Amino acid sequence: METHDLFENCFFVRKSLAFGMTFDLKQLNAFLTIISTGSLGRAAETLHITQPALSRTVRRLEQQVGAPLFERHSKGMQLTAIGSTLLPHATLLLREAENATEEIDAMRGLAKGTIRIGAVGAIASLILPMAIGAVLKKWPQLTVFVIEGVWDRLTEGLVKHEIDLALGAPAETADEIEAIADCRWQDQSNVIAATSHPLRRKRKLTLEDTMSEQWAITPRGTAPYQQMQQVFRARGLGLPNIVVETRSIIVLKSLVARSGFLGWMPESVYDAERRARLVNILDIPGATSTRTLTAFKRRQGILPVPAIKLLEELRRLAARSARW
Repeated sequence: METHDLFENCFFVRKSLAFGMTFDLKQLNAFLTIISTGSLGRAAETLHITQPALSRTVRRLEQQVGAPLFERHSKGMQLTAIGSTLLPHATLLLREAENATEEIDAMRGLAKGTIRIGAVGAIASLILPMAIGAVLKKWPQLTVFVIEGVWDRLTEGLVKHEIDLALGAPAETADEIEAIADCRWQDQSNVIAATSHPLRRKRKLTLEDTMSEQWAITPRGTAPYQQMQQVFRARGLGLPNIVVETRSIIVLKSLVARSGFLGWMPESVYDAERRARLVNILDIPGATSTRTLTAFKRRQGILPVPAIKLLEELRRLAARSARW
């Protein structure tokens, strides 16, 4: 296909979507299933239809769009530029259709609604469980799907429609998402160590004393990493001896509690370990940093009713924490 024709077709897809081209949800589902499975054969098995029937469905969608959506290879199916243009719109249309069906069925008592949310560890450990518990007490028919992770994982989940809300302290904010201004909290992060760590025996502990110790933290580019880096820079120091970088909060806490590592995290994340007297803050002057945690949603699309119910509870908790 010539470059000019390719541009014209991409423009046609966007214009058609903008002006209300009617798509068949069955065809869009077939389109997305081929992408997720990588081949017609596997997609047909997933959809429980024959391969010729699936091919006809795809051809009808391609006829409506006016261009091929896939390049067919011996090893599978690859999206064309037109297919790539259609992909995010198809994902959004199907998710909105699912949300509408789910909410209507829930109102009729035929099915449960689903809250899809992602959170960083500080919120997943304390605020989110409180909010979920309160919502399910009022709306026991709802179910909850949760992703816990650092900000880049939550951004991906929002953009890909895996979740409808994300709670975190972003290192960067993608163009496709926006903050919910009246739903935010603050927490404080500190240097933490096992209660038996040798540094606890040192009087007048400073950040310099931690430089040569083994550290475990979330990876470079994540909000906790940048926050810790800023604290050290403010004292004229470079980075400490970071030996382990991982997105797993469980691994980080275990390394601190059981293997003598130093870590950087808010108290809400390691509250259980603190109560068990395994881990606690290292008393270091100037080694505390405050951050703001915020709720985020996609800029486009309708926030599903189950997510709205959770957001209302999160707003209530945020307002209460602001008064403390």
